Amino acid sequence: MGWPGRVAVVGAGYMGQGIAEALALAGCDCALADQSAEIAAASLEHLLAEADVHEASGLIPTGGAAVLRSRVRAAASIEGAVGDADLVVEAVFELRDVKEAVLRRIAAAASPSAVIATNTSSMSISSLSACVKQPERFLGAHWFNPPQFVPGVEVISCGATSGEVLEQVEDLLRRAGKQPARAGDQAGFVANRLQYALFQEAAAVVEEGIATPEAVDEIVRSTFGFRLPFFGPFAIADMAGLDVYRGTYAILEEAYGGRFVAPGILLDLIAAGALGAKSGRGFVIGDAEQATAMAASRNRAYVAMGRLVAEFRRGTLPDDRQGQSDDRDRGADAEDSGGT
Repeated sequence: MGWPGRVAVVGAGYMGQGIAEALALAGCDCALADQSAEIAAASLEHLLAEADVHEASGLIPTGGAAVLRSRVRAAASIEGAVGDADLVVEAVFELRDVKEAVLRRIAAAASPSAVIATNTSSMSISSLSACVKQPERFLGAHWFNPPQFVPGVEVISCGATSGEVLEQVEDLLRRAGKQPARAGDQAGFVANRLQYALFQEAAAVVEEGIATPEAVDEIVRSTFGFRLPFFGPFAIADMAGLDVYRGTYAILEEAYGGRFVAPGILLDLIAAGALGAKSGRGFVIGDAEQATAMAASRNRAYVAMGRLVAEFRRGTLPDDRQGQSDDRDRGADAEDSGGT
């Protein structure tokens, strides 16, 4: 199967369990570690019980639970888990002092050639790299909850991370069915910076009495959220028309001030005659042929999504239980709280 033959996941809460499940199904032997052997053993028991549910529900391939039983083990200690690992994934709670202490233990016990990844959702990878000897082998790999099912993983260099390490980790993620994307080392990286900006405005809408939380959720889910599984914000802007965006920004700025000012990169494209699909050039659209193909694929995707959502709301999808129980946060290092 190639690199890595052995993986250690340190932090056996729900995030750590999900990461171990995904990597084991990709062919890696995984050791699961936490503050004690007892916590690790209980977490493994929970992971395997969930795996049976996942397989019965069709969420993992037939035989997947048996694969997990053969490939995932509970380690007696952090040191015992990482000593022979090719890759160590730190997935402990999102508190700086906890992460730093665990990373120092990992760095002291792991092989000098082992790659070490932190699953932080918001902390500076560069600052955390001070805890690790040979920072060229250290990086951020930010998974999202539930990690065994959400495809996206942000990959972040600490500044000293070698290109080979970044490519090795990205190749592994792809083998695990994930879609890695590189992000810069800034607070919140990309996903949480955008997600929390949305929540900030959603909370303001509720506080101002414009809509209830239920109405906000319905509007987001059934409008622009409906598009997001297929297209990101730049592609959506291109299809809407960048001049349309400029006009809407003018209205929002008049109403809300500096919270909504048309971005310079938007105005620069418009000034150059790039209006998105209507002009055949925009943020991601490069020519008229691409614009036509995108519109056609968009229509097919939205109809398919509409059917899927309708089935979900009627409750006619296959059993979608994911075996999540009240003890999902088992362990003092339960989970990286940033698995958002």
